[in-house]
Amino acid sequence: MMVTEKRVTLLVLAVLVAAAPLVFPSAFYFRVGSLIFVNAIAVTGLVVLIGYAGQVSLGHAGFMGIGAYACALLPAHVGLHPALAGLAGAALSGLVAWAVGRPILRLKGYYLAVASLGFGILVSMSLANEAWLTGGPDGMAVPDAGLRDLTRAMGLGWSAAEGWYALCGLALLLAAWIALNLHDSPSGRALRALNGSEIAAGTVGIDVAKFKLDAFVVSAVYASVAGSLLALQNKYVTPDIAGALHSVELVTMTVLGGAASVPGAVLGAAILTTLPQALAVFQHYEQLMLGLVMMLVMIFLPAGLLPSLLKRLKERGR
Repeated sequence: MMVTEKRVTLLVLAVLVAAAPLVFPSAFYFRVGSLIFVNAIAVTGLVVLIGYAGQVSLGHAGFMGIGAYACALLPAHVGLHPALAGLAGAALSGLVAWAVGRPILRLKGYYLAVASLGFGILVSMSLANEAWLTGGPDGMAVPDAGLRDLTRAMGLGWSAAEGWYALCGLALLLAAWIALNLHDSPSGRALRALNGSEIAAGTVGIDVAKFKLDAFVVSAVYASVAGSLLALQNKYVTPDIAGALHSVELVTMTVLGGAASVPGAVLGAAILTTLPQALAVFQHYEQLMLGLVMMLVMIFLPAGLLPSLLKRLKERGR
C-alpha cells in the first residue's frame, strides 16, 4: 500500500467519522456509530491475524471479555480507575495471548480454528460460572469512566452518547493507522509472506513461529481494547461478550468486508452491526435474511465487499 493510499484511507475514514453526526436523525445513532467503531477495532485486529498472517481464530471474543471484565473487576477490587483498568486489561490480554498462542499456533487450518474456539469457550464459561467474582450469567456493573465530566471540563456540551462516539471514533482512527503502517513495514511483509507460504517464508529466514505469535498478540490487544470500550460505555458487562457466537460474528465481519483490508474491516463491521436493524421489518425471518445476504456476498464477491468492488471499479476505469 502506497503512502498516499494510506493517507487517503485515513482521511476518508476521519471525514466519515466527523461528518456522519451531521445526518443523524436522533441521539440513538450516536450509540449505533460507537458500536460500529468498537466492532471495527476488534475486526481490524483480525485483519492483522487473518488477512496479513493467514491464521484463523474463532476465539477472539474471549479477549474482548478479558478487556471488558478488567474494567469491572479492577476498579471494584483494586480501586483502579476504569480507563486505566482497560489498559491493564489490554496488557493482560497480550500476556494471555502470548501464553496461549505458543502451543496452539503450532497447529494449522481448522485445527487452529478449533483450538482457538476452545479458548474462547473456556473464557466464556469461566466468566459465567465464577459468580462469586464476575456476577455469573447476570454480569456485573462497570463504574463510570467520567467521560461526560471530562467533556464538560473541556467546554464541550456533549451528551454521553456523543462523547463515546467521539472517543470510539478516535480509537478506531488510531487502530487503523497502526494496522496500515504495519502492512508495509518489515514485520508486515514478513506476516504477508507467512500468508503466502509458511515453508517459503521459513526458507528465506523468517522466524515463522515468532511472527505468527506476534500477530496473535497484536490482534488480542485490539480485541481487548474494543471490549473495554464497549463495557465502559454500556456501564455493564455479561459473559455474552466472550461467547463463541460473538467470535464467529467478528470473523464474519472480517471476511465480509475483505480479510486483508483495513477499510474493508470497517465496512464489514458497519454492515453486520446495522444490518440486523435494517432487517427487523422481516420480523421472524430476520436471521434467515441476514444469512442469505452473507451467502450471496460470499458467492459473488469472494474476496470481500470492498476489495471486490474496488477491483471492478478499476476494471471499468481501464
